[in-house]
Amino acid sequence: MDSINRNYRIYSVLQFVLAVAIFGTVCFIFSNSMRTGADSSGMSRAVQDFLQSLLRRLGHPAAAARLTEHMVRKAAHFCEYTMEGFFLLLGTRLFTHKLRFLSWPVLLGLLTALCDETIQLFYAGRGSSVTDVWIDMAGVVCGLFVALVLLLIVRAIGAFHRIKKENRRLRAERERLLREQEEDRISAQPPHHENPNRRELL
Repeated sequence: MDSINRNYRIYSVLQFVLAVAIFGTVCFIFSNSMRTGADSSGMSRAVQDFLQSLLRRLGHPAAAARLTEHMVRKAAHFCEYTMEGFFLLLGTRLFTHKLRFLSWPVLLGLLTALCDETIQLFYAGRGSSVTDVWIDMAGVVCGLFVALVLLLIVRAIGAFHRIKKENRRLRAERERLLREQEEDRISAQPPHHENPNRRELL
């Protein structure tokens, strides 16, 4: 009973953490959509300068020169939605074990992308782009794939430990049965009586 209550508490905590993570990710995406074109461009240039500086330190000046603000903006779209897809799959996975649960993260990711592009229409210097929606959805799919791989790894590790535990239990049971058989064999042997004629000879 204590084990069931503990598992339920862990399950509830995971649900809460993932719900907060999903909500926080969506808020972060929408907050970036609500920036004006000048603000958004300034953030992209700051990230671009940082990445260019990092690439130069790592000895890749040619890659730093090829890195553009446009590439940074599109990569930011992809990374945002990769994170959302990752959390969405883990979150929905807590509610069902059936394979059709994959449709929910995809639909929610698409809805977020459409809302994201719609919000940008109402801010100066921003606009909506079908290309961005495709990039966003590619990020969602990538996040789903990463989460699925993680779940498979966790399941494989759990199965390995269960098999190992079961093997230890079977070995202990086998040793116990062998001990019992040995004890039964010893107890079934007739008692050894000394030959009285031999005592007289001695």
